[in-house]
Amino acid sequence: MDYKTFCSILNKQIFETSKRDLIEKISSYPDRYIGLFRPTKPRAKILQNLLQSNEIRFGDALENLFEKYFEELGYVNLEKKIGNGKEYLDLDQIFRDKAKGIVYFIEQKVRDDHDSTKKRGQMGNFEKKINALLKIYKENELKCYTYFIDPGLIKNKKYYMQEIEKIYSDYNVFTKLCYGKDFWDDIDHPEVWDELLNYLKCWKSEIPDMPSINFDDDAKNTLEEIKDIDVSKFRKLFNNSEICNEILPILFPEKKVLKFLYAYFNEKAAHGSIYKTLSKKINEIILK
Repeated sequence: MDYKTFCSILNKQIFETSKRDLIEKISSYPDRYIGLFRPTKPRAKILQNLLQSNEIRFGDALENLFEKYFEELGYVNLEKKIGNGKEYLDLDQIFRDKAKGIVYFIEQKVRDDHDSTKKRGQMGNFEKKINALLKIYKENELKCYTYFIDPGLIKNKKYYMQEIEKIYSDYNVFTKLCYGKDFWDDIDHPEVWDELLNYLKCWKSEIPDMPSINFDDDAKNTLEEIKDIDVSKFRKLFNNSEICNEILPILFPEKKVLKFLYAYFNEKAAHGSIYKTLSKKINEIILK
């Protein structure tokens, strides 16, 4: 994979809608950011939210990235949602090796850091998905992996090994636990792991140390990202005096985005009274 494609996949998944998502969360759950019974001030809570969101999105981005790698390696990516009409399961990865006639299923997580409840849930989901796949494919057609990408944290390896051995014994289907490079060695493409490490190092050197919470820094792009948020969420946002006084000055300190939003809603006023109401509310905030 070329480096530009690699970065595009990560950046799109992690950063592209982060501002929109934050504003929707603030509108829906304002007390998480301005509640009195919290040890953090709004600025710290906003930053914490963005950092946590980026961590979660990174795992999703790696799923998309690996899917692209499998495609470039010549595998055929298959439909990830499987079910019988009543219940559907979402698979992290599933692809076919046409030459060998093998279907690979991967339950993929970034790191092995689950607590007792989550590790049991992880194995329960793994077995449930294998059981569903066996209604579609023969036992000897499947190779099933629990794969933790980060080899630096191996918390529950003994437990997972024991459970995977039981699944193999009872279902008579190939199952394996892998960390880091192990999986790519197993499918005879160790070069992907080496490229992944090199690209990640370069990518991390290019992204900022901390996400910016000044959305006015890139006002026009911010407008494009947030302007189509449901008007009911904007209404809750601009009708909450605490948000207007404590949160909006952090996100829009120069009021550039607010001015763009005012103009945008003013133009749409002919399409409904709510847009006129929103533009009036925003103008009041701008004039403060």
